[in-house]
Amino acid sequence: MANFHSRSNSFPSQSHPIIETVEDHLCRLRADSESISVCSNLASLKNLHEGINDLIQMPTIQQALSHENWINELLEGSLKLVDLCAISREIVYLTKESVQDLESSIRRNKAETATSSDISAYVASRKQITKMVNKSIKNLKSFNYKSTTDNELWRMMKEAESHDLSVLKSVLILLSGENEKSSKTSWSLLSKFTTQNSRVYSESGAEDLSSLNIQKSTKNMDCKNMLKQLKSSEMIIQEIEEGLEALFRSLVKTRVSLLNVLSH
Repeated sequence: MANFHSRSNSFPSQSHPIIETVEDHLCRLRADSESISVCSNLASLKNLHEGINDLIQMPTIQQALSHENWINELLEGSLKLVDLCAISREIVYLTKESVQDLESSIRRNKAETATSSDISAYVASRKQITKMVNKSIKNLKSFNYKSTTDNELWRMMKEAESHDLSVLKSVLILLSGENEKSSKTSWSLLSKFTTQNSRVYSESGAEDLSSLNIQKSTKNMDCKNMLKQLKSSEMIIQEIEEGLEALFRSLVKTRVSLLNVLSH
């Protein structure tokens, strides 16, 4: 439990149930993030932000935020996270659409093969998605995790932001279809942009979308097996889509709450 002492006279007692709830969510993300699936982490983030929104609604917290210059930094970070989550949702939609189109092509041919044009369209879509993923990961450099204060409210909000960023990056890596080895290599980049005690989340849980990346050639292609893999991938993508949608709403709600504090 964090030590909420006299750093802010308007900060509630450390025993306040809402603060304890937020701290519990943060502790679970620190402890369990590497052993559970990406979808479970998305659900944990949604629960965390529900607690943060309850926290921001408290009069004492609103009073504390209204007197702090760093609320603008929180707003800047929240906007970037909303944008990142929106882009992730778009990538999920494009991925699901391309998978469904290829499934339809295989079924039209009685699960024997897909047309060359359909395969080419799918491969082109995967290249577009990979490009979007790489651009989004590159943009993570714009996030600022340097501490400007020792305020406990700031610490909680920035740690939540760090978890958001890490889980969203794990979603992007998963949707890119990278295998575990290449994903672990790319994870090292994230350590440059996160706080010292934050975690990065791998897709070592139940999800596996490596089968999304297929070759353009249709020669010797087992389309029945491919159809099975595509259907399995589609189910995972659907779960990710639902998790991202819930997280997006929570992130927007957090941003609106912060803006309301600033406007009063």
